This record gives sequence, C-alpha cells and structure tokens, in this order.
Amino acid sequence: MSELKEDKLHITCRDSLITGKAFIPRRYTLTHSDSTGDLFLTIDCEYDDEQISGLYTRFMRDEVLAEWIENEERYELHIYVHVSGGFVFGWAKLRYKIFQHHMPLVLKAIRRGDKELFDLFPYLDQSQIYIHFLSNRNKYNKIEEFGILKDYK
Repeated sequence: MSELKEDKLHITCRDSLITGKAFIPRRYTLTHSDSTGDLFLTIDCEYDDEQISGLYTRFMRDEVLAEWIENEERYELHIYVHVSGGFVFGWAKLRYKIFQHHMPLVLKAIRRGDKELFDLFPYLDQSQIYIHFLSNRNKYNKIEEFGILKDYK
C-alpha cells in the first residue's frame, strides 16, 4: 500500500454541501491521473458527474464513488468500484485485485480530504466501511467489509 502524499491530493468541496448537524447526503467522487499520480476528490451532496464524464474515465472506469448511509442508528461508508461490465477495460480478476490493493489509499484520501467532517463528528471514525465491487461476473460482484475509518487516519 502506498502512502498518501498530501501534495498529490486535490480536494473540491462544493458549495451545495451544507455543514452543521446533518451531513447526509454526502458523497465522494475520486479520480486520479495515471501520469502524475494526483488524486482528485470532490465532496458534495451528489456525485461529480462532470469529473467522471470524460472519455478516458468512462473507458477505464477506475473512479471511486462513495457515500454515507444511515443504517438504523449508525453510519456506514459505502464505496462503489467497477470491476467489469459495460465499457470497463481490463479483466475482472485483475481489476478486483487492483482495487483491493489501492483501497487503503482511497480511504486515507477520503478521510484526509474530509477532515473537517471527522473533526465535527469524531464518532464517524468508528463507522464500518463496505466496498461494493460491481461486476457482470458473479464471482466479483460482491460487497466486502473493509474495517472502520479510524484504521485509515
């Protein structure tokens, strides 16, 4: 697992995001540059469709989408990644392993990028993380638990 380099993390927090007592809906759109290694994180009430609408991104489908979900009286972070299906480039097994390998970096980017939220609501560090691997192959179309957020501080 590679370490998060703060100078490579570029954060956009949209004006439509309301801070205060309520933080749901809150969604994250994370993309990266293969050539520079920069990470681009948008925090908003909705996913950043503009960020993921480019031809390269639609072809590679290596974006990461995440959202907070309230489940009874606890909060969970759900993350969605495309392993196969549609116009996804690459074999499902390889993409699955790549996403698993890089998920700690993704979680650190979200945790660091939305630091103000965790400062306001420190109990969110105890939230369970669920990764939704989206695939047209049953073997890789699954949801996996990935620990809690404090593991990625």
